[in-house]
Amino acid sequence: MSARAAAGARRPADGEVRLWVCANDDLGPGTATALAGHWLDEHEQATADRFIFERDRRQYLVAHVLVRRLLSLETGVPEALIELRRSERGRPSVRPPEGGWPAAQGPLDFNLSHARGYNAIAVGRGRRVGVDVERLDRVSSRALDGIAESFTPGERVQLARTPAEVYDRTVLRLWTLKEAYAKARGLGLGLPFDSFGFVLSDNGGVAAFEPPADDPSGTWWLLELEPEPGVLVSLAVEDGATPMTALRLHTGFPWRPSALRASIHPGNPVPLLAPGTLSAALPLAGAAPHRARPTELQRSVA
Repeated sequence: MSARAAAGARRPADGEVRLWVCANDDLGPGTATALAGHWLDEHEQATADRFIFERDRRQYLVAHVLVRRLLSLETGVPEALIELRRSERGRPSVRPPEGGWPAAQGPLDFNLSHARGYNAIAVGRGRRVGVDVERLDRVSSRALDGIAESFTPGERVQLARTPAEVYDRTVLRLWTLKEAYAKARGLGLGLPFDSFGFVLSDNGGVAAFEPPADDPSGTWWLLELEPEPGVLVSLAVEDGATPMTALRLHTGFPWRPSALRASIHPGNPVPLLAPGTLSAALPLAGAAPHRARPTELQRSVA
């Protein structure tokens, strides 16, 4: 797509966040390699060349071709001319245009996650976003038990009362929420996962959030989706100068700017818990056991 055509694409309105979920199979191997050769920068090309296994190299190429395509649609800049910079922890961001971002648009933030054949990218303006995707069929029970050990005491109580048939799903729900929040903060695994926690509601979604000590008044939207069976996606969206008004879910590779799968209105940010509610050594007494049922978000993308 030309810069002029990309510039004509509909960009997020104030308060909107876009989430794209794309399977590797949506972009053929030859196409992904060809686009990567034209679009990726030297750093990305060098990273791709270091992969030993072709499946890992293909995952990287599809994910980063997808990033550049979406950023081109959002900014009107051709894919190969998108300038990315990376924080000390490796989190990429878009280099602002000369003179800065237009005041009416606000700074652009994006975040990428991929898991064995699936890619998820969140894009927003004027607020930080973080996303994580995991597949239920790609994580062993032993790995899940190890993951759960990194959670807060209160979350481990939730898990102890979780029925065996939904235990794996519940662990991954908590894990993806933690990943999404930590990535939105730009900290990744540098943020101890037992320093903040979530209460999962009985009917799905996040009922409450205990932020870490360095974000005591943080206001976040924390959303869960299952765009394909067994593919869990969590999204963390910071409260900006204006509230988040909509999540636009898209699927497939964005050859065109449209391909809207669902439009979700997120309601209010997740309520905050007092410090120590989940993270203290003694968990909250009487915490209700989790019962997995389809959420409004899951139903909206079915």
